[in-house]
This record gives sequence, structure tokens and C-alpha cells, in this order.
Amino acid sequence: MARIFITGSSQGLGLMAGQLLISEGHEVVLHGRDRARADAVMAAAPGATGAVAGDLSRLGDMRDVAEQANAFGTFDAVIHNVGVGYQEPRRLETEDGLPHVFAVNVLAPYALTALMHRPKRLVYLSSGLHRSAAPDFDDLLWTTRRWQGTSAYSESKFLDVLLAFAVARRWPDTLSNALEPGWVATRMGGRSATDDLRQGHLTQAWLATSDDPAALVSGSYFFHKAPRAPDPATRDEAAQDALLAACAKLSGIALPG
Repeated sequence: MARIFITGSSQGLGLMAGQLLISEGHEVVLHGRDRARADAVMAAAPGATGAVAGDLSRLGDMRDVAEQANAFGTFDAVIHNVGVGYQEPRRLETEDGLPHVFAVNVLAPYALTALMHRPKRLVYLSSGLHRSAAPDFDDLLWTTRRWQGTSAYSESKFLDVLLAFAVARRWPDTLSNALEPGWVATRMGGRSATDDLRQGHLTQAWLATSDDPAALVSGSYFFHKAPRAPDPATRDEAAQDALLAACAKLSGIALPG
């Protein structure tokens, strides 16, 4: 039995992964954006060990969620599922002055990775759209570029792969991988999504718990439990280090060595 924490798990793929892992006998802690959602997910996922609450667009809540999660002890795996989609028509700014998409999709996984007790496995959700992105490290916060919701989302998913690979390098004793669940008909994906929703949550659960040798790797990228080539630029170690430095500066939280 493994102890697993899943962010952004009050609905969609995060909830589906939690329900699957609970059915397999694992100890699962879930997360909702506020206490009402956290309470609701406990009803939606009978057998869950607990649920923490916090709005992961806010730096203060990122710290609080990490503290709540750490109260459960050290997790065997953390699935960084939290994310917002590509339909924001303008640059929505958080109370910390950050683009909403960047704060939730990139800075929150970084901050929780840095602040939580180090698990044995880390799983980061990306997207096939990351291959259409070319991050601008001079303007990660979209202050000078003209806002494009799809581009900002795609860039955030590219940065999630960079983060997974950077952590794999920094923490060789932790398995750190990224995946794309496919374009599936969740609230984020929309009704026109064409991939199989029944497959969308399986890879992250597998990476978090499986003893299959194919899952016991680090610094890899997956789709439907199989390796898939990410954008080659995500292997650029200088870009990985640039992301870690940018996130540390923006959050005031350094990734432990």
C-alpha cells in the first residue's frame, strides 16, 4: 500500500485517479480549492484518507497546502494534477501579480515540490500541446507579450515537463516523470475532446504506484503507460535550471538540493 497525494482532485482526472487508487487499497489524500470542495471530494471518493484545501493560484495557499499535506507524513508519491485550461481570454492576474495560468500550472507544482516532504515518486501532468510552445524566459509572466490563452497554456505545460526533468536531475533518489493524459472530455478538455476518457487517469496512477520496471524510471515522459518523446527542448538543462531559478525568485522558495 502506498500513500499518495493528488492536487486538483475535486473533479476530473484527479478525482478519477484518486478513486482508482483507493479501490486498489492505497492511502489517498485529495485536494480541493476551498473547504467546501475538499469536503465534497471526501464524499465523492469514499475511503480517502483526507482532503486538504487551498487555492493554488495564491502563494500563501501554496505554502498552506504544503503544510496541510505534510501533516499526513511523507508521501510515497505526489501527483501534480492541478491545472487550469486554455480558455482564459485575457491575462487574469492573481493577488500576487502573476498570470493565473502560470501560477496554478507551474508555480504551484514547483512550490509544493519544494515545500513538501520529499516523496519517492513525483508525477507531473503535461499536455501534448507542450510541443507547440517556445517559452520566453524573458517574459514568463506575459507582461510584454500579447496575451494568447492557448499559447500561455501550452507554454505552462512545456514548463511542467522542464520541471519534472529538472527535479529528476536534482533529486536522483526520487522518480520524477511527466505525462500527457490525452485530450479527454473533462471540464477542462471540453465536450469535443477526442481521446478516451477511460484512459486519461491511468498513467498517473500507474507511475505513482506500479512496480512494473517500465514505471520505475525517472526523467521520462509518458502517454497511456508507454514512453513518448517530449519536445527535445525540454531536455535542455540550461532551460531547466532557468525555470528553477525563475520559480525560486517569484515564490521566494528555493528547491532543496
